[in-house]
Amino acid sequence: MLMRVSNEHEQEPGERVPESRRSALIGLIIVLLLLGGGLWLIHVLRAASQLQDCVMSGRSNCAPIDSPPSSH
Repeated sequence: MLMRVSNEHEQEPGERVPESRRSALIGLIIVLLLLGGGLWLIHVLRAASQLQDCVMSGRSNCAPIDSPPSSH
């Protein structure tokens, strides 16, 4: 009498497809979040660098001041 030992890794072929797609989608979302964060950081650092360059050149009106529109 031979018994087959069940293996946890043996699954039906169609069963692992959704799991692998889910992990790929999660990985893609993480990569997109990192890319978006990197682009935002580049934008912030570039603005700070331009402000520093302006101040180091001796100008006094480097930072733009937002004023509300006058109602005359």
